[in-house]
This record gives sequence, C-alpha cells and structure tokens, in this order.
Amino acid sequence: MRNQLLAIVLAGITLAGCSQLEQEPQSTANKSVVFGSESGLQLYANSFYSTGDNDKILPTAGDIIRGDALADYSARTQVDDFLREGAYGPRQSSGWNWRPLRNINYFLENNTNPTVSAETRRHYNALARFFRAWFYFDKVKRFGNVPWYGKTMTVSDEDLYKARDPRTMVMDSVLADLNYAAENLRTTSDNSRSQVTKAVVQGLKSRVCLFEGTFRKYHTSYNLQSTANTWLTEAANAANEVIKSGSFSLNEAGGNEASYRQLFISNMPVTNEVMLSNVMDLTLNVLHDANWWWTSATYGARVSFNRTFVNTYLNIDGTPFTSKANYQTLPFVEEVKGRDKRLQQTIRVGNYKRINAGVQEAAPPVFSYTYTGYQPIKWTLDDMYYDGGSRNTNSVSLMRYAEILLNYAEAKAELGSLTDADWTLTVGALRKRAGITAGLTAKPTTIDSYLQTNYFPAISDAALLEIRRERGIELALEGFRFYDIVRWNRGPLMEQAWNGFYVPSLDTPMDLNGDGVNDVLFYKVRPATTLPGVTYINVAATVNGVVNPQRLSNDTSGELIWLNNVPRRWEEKHYLYPIPETDRLMNPALGQNPGW
Repeated sequence: MRNQLLAIVLAGITLAGCSQLEQEPQSTANKSVVFGSESGLQLYANSFYSTGDNDKILPTAGDIIRGDALADYSARTQVDDFLREGAYGPRQSSGWNWRPLRNINYFLENNTNPTVSAETRRHYNALARFFRAWFYFDKVKRFGNVPWYGKTMTVSDEDLYKARDPRTMVMDSVLADLNYAAENLRTTSDNSRSQVTKAVVQGLKSRVCLFEGTFRKYHTSYNLQSTANTWLTEAANAANEVIKSGSFSLNEAGGNEASYRQLFISNMPVTNEVMLSNVMDLTLNVLHDANWWWTSATYGARVSFNRTFVNTYLNIDGTPFTSKANYQTLPFVEEVKGRDKRLQQTIRVGNYKRINAGVQEAAPPVFSYTYTGYQPIKWTLDDMYYDGGSRNTNSVSLMRYAEILLNYAEAKAELGSLTDADWTLTVGALRKRAGITAGLTAKPTTIDSYLQTNYFPAISDAALLEIRRERGIELALEGFRFYDIVRWNRGPLMEQAWNGFYVPSLDTPMDLNGDGVNDVLFYKVRPATTLPGVTYINVAATVNGVVNPQRLSNDTSGELIWLNNVPRRWEEKHYLYPIPETDRLMNPALGQNPGW
C-alpha cells in the first residue's frame, strides 16, 4: 500500500506500541496534536493501512499470492498440518491478535475534538469503522464466536477476560460498522487504488454479507437459516450499489488472450477493474516475492492445480469440457486447446514463453516446480530476473469488480431472483471477456453432471452451479477458495485427489506445449540413455525402499497422482480454527471451538 511507511511516522506523535489487549496506550504527544486537526486525523488514519505483522488488517501482497495454498484444487509439496490427523490443534493455532483493534478503538474514542468539523470527524470515524469491520470479519471467519470490544481496554477492565460473544451479535456489529462507513465516508474516488472509498466499503459489505448469508443457509446446525436471506439481500444490494455507480468495468484492453492476466502482472493497478490494491514501489523497496514463491523448487509450496478443477474450465463454445467423450485420456497438449481463455492466462500452456537474459524461451510446465503439470502463472512475471528474492513490482489486488459481479450473481441466485439480465451483466460478461462464445445472455437451465457430482451434489439449481464454477475459475489463486468451501459447507472437497494430467504410457517422451520439442518422460526403470532437455520422472511404487509420492493412476498409464500416501482428513471441527492454547489459558472464559 502507499502508506507502508506512514505508521512509522505516526508512532512518533501518537501512541506507543501495544502488543496485547491488556496494555494501556501511553501518550507520547498531547492528544490535541492528533485529534485537533484534519491533518492529524489523516495521519493517524494512515496507520490503519499498516502492513506490519502485528498491526495489519488488510492482507499483504504475500498473503494474497499464497492465499490458496490451502484449497481443494491445490496440490502442494506437503499436506498442510491443518488436514493431517493429530498434527494441528490449539497449540499450533494462531491469529488471536487484537493490537489493530486497540488502535482503531482508541481513535474512535478520542476523535471528539469540536475544533474539527463534525463532518470531518464522521469521515475518519467511517474509515476506522471500515477497518474494524474487516478486522472482525476475519476473526469470525476463522474462530466463529469472538469477544466484541467496542472500546479501548485497560488492565482493570472487567470485560478484558470476558467470554466470547455470539457470532450473531458480532456480525450485526460488523454490518453496523459497514453501514456507517458507507453513509459517512466522503472518499468517492482514488486513482491509486490504495485507499478505501465508498465503493470499496460497499464491495466489502457484499463480500461479508454473502459469506454470512450462505454460511447461515448451509450450516444448518447453527439454526440461523431464517436469517440467511436478510444477509443475502444486503449482499445483493451492496454489490448493486457498486454496479450502479458506473465507476468500474471489466478490463478488456488486452483482448480475450491477455486482458485477464494483465490484472495480475501490471505494475500499476488496472484502475477500471481493480478497486483496492497493494501497490508496489521499487523506489521505496516495497516489493513482493511472487515469482520466487511460485517458481522455486525449494522456497514455495509448489502449488499446482489438480485435474478435477482444470476439467471445470469450459470449452470456448460454452459447453462443458467433460462432455467430450475422450476427455479423460486427452494428453495435456490437447486438453488445454479450445478452452476458456483464462486457462492459458492462469497456467503454463501452449505458446507461453519466459524471458531469460532478454531472450524469450518456450516455457512448458516444469516438473521441478509442479507435481500435476498444471503450473500456475497468474501472479508471476515472465522475466526470470524476478525468480529469486523479493523483486516483484506487480501490484496485487485486494478487491476487483469481477468479484462484485460474482457476489451479486450468487446472492441473487441464492435468493431465487436471478434474471437473464443479471446473468448477462455478471457471469455472461466474465465469460465473454474470457472468449466464450455462447451461453452469455440467458441463465442456464441444464445441470452439468460433472460439476454437480464432483463438487456440489446437493445443488440442483443449474445457474447456481454455474456461478460457483465461475467463481472458482475467475478468482482462482486470489485467496477466496478456502472460505468459499467453508461457507458452502463443502469441507470434504479438501480431501480431493491431487491428480494431474493424463500420461498415455511409460517411457514415452511427451511434448507439453506442441512446439515439437519433448519435455518430460515418466518411467519406472530409468533409461540407460536420456534425451537432452527432457525431465525424467520416476513413478515406480517405491524408490530406494520408500513409497513414491508420484504415481500414475493405472500404474503404467493414467492420471498423475501426487502424495496420495499421506491422508488428508476433513472433520466438522475444521470449519473453525481452534482458539490458541496460550490465549485460552490466559482467559479460560473463551472456551474452545467444538472438536478441538
């Protein structure tokens, strides 16, 4: 964000750091210096944008680019401890940090100086309450019930060690904060896309209300189904406010071959679509490490899509890829042809090239980086210069118009009020941008059996199924997927096989990008002589007496299978994280989430 350094300045004129809820702020300057002028309020408010580990509310660029490392479609180097039986519990849990909330509440309590106009004070209170809403939304998603603190706590406050408040009370308070922010924030435009505006407030409101409405609808054990539609209506209305403003549109500047990926590799945010962004600055050394994380054989998690998910990308004519009679045995070089153009802008396929010392080179999937063959490129720059360390200069979006369209479509579908016009405006527009040529102007009525069987067997509304497909594809690797699965009550998807592309036979070189050059060969007994430029992958059952995590589904042919020897288990308790043990010991009244 543009405010990376401002919190440091602020610290010199306002409060000393407070790392725990029970610590009292110590004044380092007269309050009137900060709260007695708009410039002081603005400087304090900049601290809400802080990206420091203990102070951040908005996710950092690193948080976003790693955000889907725990997702149903993500094969990775190791199974996350969260899904390994006995490997994760209250002692391993984290996220119970309240320092940013204290900063916000202190501001709200002290922004009362009458020398500043009431309208100005309301504006900055609106900004503070926006950040408090974001803070608490993250807490509720992670932990469910949490204590609501609307004031600055002191060591003598009897509420310091109170029990957690019900999620209904906390979420009502979050919604109240967002409504206040929407009504009182005066910032309506920001070309840098690094500041919170009225549209961003409405965008967050649509995100929050969609989450809560669907969570209440599908998690029936909470007995909150009767209130779900209230939240879904709020989601639809908030998204519609952004749509009606006319301030944003889908980026189409690069045509359907490039406009989607432009959003994720441009140095400056693509302002017609991106609403809020982490903006990098080479001069200030504000950079991120997407290339290093996504292209390193050792540093990152080597996240790759599984084939079950890649199969959901439609053919370019709008028909399901899985309607092809031979889709299960198509080799990689063929299966990626004639598909939704977002596929080629999300993973390495076809004529994708990278720059090595100024020279463009063919860049098929590389098996030192990928386990399934579906190797992402969404956040990575094509120049190999960026592959080591924190060098990336591309901005990283936190909110974009495409999400708002999807929030609107899903909320309307859940309410049973989605029209053909709504479909055209939302999913139809996204698919048109992706080069799909049919099914753009009328909501679907035919269910895709593959999508229903593999993902959402309880959903019988064809339009809702397609909206969920669209959300998975459009927002892939942007950090939404885990909590989409949570709110839909579809945790068992996290147990999906980590399957890769189809291998017709052993000991046969494969050309992965159709350039006439062989790229990879799968074997059980390594050939005595090898071909230059070809990566050799051992898929024998064991290697040196140890179970081989890389296999073929039919032993000598079939889909690549990665790490199926390490069980992944989803239980009901996984819909919430455990309260961290150290915090629960400090305050036993917090209790513990079920199952932990």
